[in-house]
Amino acid sequence: MKRTVALMIATAAIATPALAYQAQTQDDPPEPSILERVLDRVLGPAEQAPAEQPATETAAPSALDTVLAADFRAEDSARDRYRHPAETLDFFRVEPGMTVAEFGPGGGWYTRVLAPYIAPQGRYIAVNADSSWRDLDAEQRARANSWPQRFAANVEQWTGVPAASVAAFESDEAPENVAGTVDRILIFRSLHGMRNGNIADSELRRLRAMLADDGMVGVVQHRAPETETWERSNGTRGYLKQSDVVKLFELNGFELVSASEINANPNDPASWERGVWTLPPVLTLGDENRDRYVAIGESDRMTLLFRKAR
Repeated sequence: MKRTVALMIATAAIATPALAYQAQTQDDPPEPSILERVLDRVLGPAEQAPAEQPATETAAPSALDTVLAADFRAEDSARDRYRHPAETLDFFRVEPGMTVAEFGPGGGWYTRVLAPYIAPQGRYIAVNADSSWRDLDAEQRARANSWPQRFAANVEQWTGVPAASVAAFESDEAPENVAGTVDRILIFRSLHGMRNGNIADSELRRLRAMLADDGMVGVVQHRAPETETWERSNGTRGYLKQSDVVKLFELNGFELVSASEINANPNDPASWERGVWTLPPVLTLGDENRDRYVAIGESDRMTLLFRKAR
């Protein structure tokens, strides 16, 4: 207000015409008049109106975020804090348009993430280990033979992904057209079972044959301390040494790309007499020291990414 009144008084007092403004470009602010410059010196520069702040936009949820928040994962999501699915799949460089094989999907915890994430644009494949080496009775053999159909039906029931779009087979029965086409093979907490069955080498060689030339294998596995004895880190307790896993892959035609501590748990000493199953989710000791094991959480795990050796 003080500046406005002063400007009116000064304008009336000036008898000479104002000097013409210099030519300006479209982006330049107008030059202040002589009168405005005088008033700036006497009264101080005029206050500038605050610049408008650009409106912030809320990022749309990603396809993976949508899957992780789906209703069919209501029970599964309680374990996300131990298994870190978003960070793990990002580390494994999994993208929706890929062909992704999950080895040993078991009860389907990761299947309920992978199938709906991959199937709309890519291809989800479930692979079980060759069961022909096992001594099965007639009923067990029938269940093993029917697993591909049953598992595909379960995927549809769990997630709504049509069973017809899910490929499932044992590793020794992979269709010929799968060879050399798989972008990612993911092995979640299954290596100790392969070691215990003495089938790790044969299974990794079969998986390698499925892998595309630029494909990679992602591994999450219960981890034993590097100082642990062989008897306590050979897989019988569920734990393996990270160095032993890397060596196993190297012997079967792979090389390590990267390692991550995404799924590490420093509170797990990995020395339980009853093995990894002492901890959640199994809690094999029942109510004995249950609160202690629940407080520790799920096992300490290595997270490794391999590719074909070159």
